[in-house]
Amino acid sequence: MITVHHLNNSRSQRILWLLEEMALPYDIVRYERDPQTMAAPASLHTVHPLGKSPVITDDDGDGTALTIAESGAILEYLTDAHGDGALRPPSRTAAGRACTYWLHYAEGSVMPLLLLKLVLVRMGGPQMPFLLRPIARKIAGAVTAAMVAPRLTQHLDHVEAHLAANPWFAGDPFSVADIQMSFPLETAVARAGLDASRPHIMAWLDRIHARPAYRRALERGGPYAYA
Repeated sequence: MITVHHLNNSRSQRILWLLEEMALPYDIVRYERDPQTMAAPASLHTVHPLGKSPVITDDDGDGTALTIAESGAILEYLTDAHGDGALRPPSRTAAGRACTYWLHYAEGSVMPLLLLKLVLVRMGGPQMPFLLRPIARKIAGAVTAAMVAPRLTQHLDHVEAHLAANPWFAGDPFSVADIQMSFPLETAVARAGLDASRPHIMAWLDRIHARPAYRRALERGGPYAYA
């Protein structure tokens, strides 16, 4: 049985979605972020040394359970071990190459910028000494304007251009690349100003939100701030 160690408002929502798309049975163990720090609870360290989500365990029934972390690795494992090629186009095709590119691009290129933006936004907040807050805000604003915002614009333009020419990230077929790209783009709407000025991304978001498996994953996973 597959068990998803599911942290609220996190990348683990993508794993639930994939499992629903594949119609695989699974259990959920739930974890809640600290409301002040937004950090994952220490109990996740009992599952994986880094104490982060998503993590899955897959018990084949003979007493041997695999523990797998990292969104991309989990998506690849599930489609390889349980998917019989579903949602992963053949690697030597154009769709397969596109799928691999966007599967890695999501966390390797665009998500680090979104995380950096979040860190900078929080600089100068209550966790910092009062007298230092104006200085911190000024520095954070300057770094965001000079470095982060232009790069985010470049990346969102790149994604917009791709979706202007393709209904899904791997081209015609819906694939794990779409599942992987959902979190950064939903995050960009919530935290980075992604809006109707990029209509093809927004139309793609509407398409994924309308998928029955996506809706079932929300029902199983509970409240998800980025949907």
